[in-house]
Amino acid sequence: MTVAGLSLALLGCSPPQSSVPHPEAVAPVRSPLAITPALVSLANAAPRTLDPADRENLVGAAVYRATCALCHGPGIAGAPKLDHHESWRHRIASGRDTLVRHAIAGYRGDRGLMPPKGGNPSLSDDEVRAAVDYMLSRAALDGTPAAIAHE
Repeated sequence: MTVAGLSLALLGCSPPQSSVPHPEAVAPVRSPLAITPALVSLANAAPRTLDPADRENLVGAAVYRATCALCHGPGIAGAPKLDHHESWRHRIASGRDTLVRHAIAGYRGDRGLMPPKGGNPSLSDDEVRAAVDYMLSRAALDGTPAAIAHE
């Protein structure tokens, strides 16, 4: 038998190698059950009820992100940017009710165009009002969001 033949014969006769690693070679895995006590305490906790102002702020923020941010984020077509206080100053001076009315019905001014309901006719008037209040709270001048949002 040749050396090559002998080598092949010996390789073919060796015990099979397992594809499963030796248990000591595997790093310990943290069980997902270790977080169960924390999850159980959360599940058993009393649900937190949002007060109406918190709920309205969440609705306003969601409407802003879904609709208003398209223009008010980058400042397109004269839309005041969300956190740009100076661009809101003269708008705030007109009063919250005027801003809400313009946001619902639409408005064409010297600085640009506000389409009715931000171009999303499926929004309710209350959702638009919540978005206006959210934007006013973010545009608060002199740190007085409540005074601006509810004139």
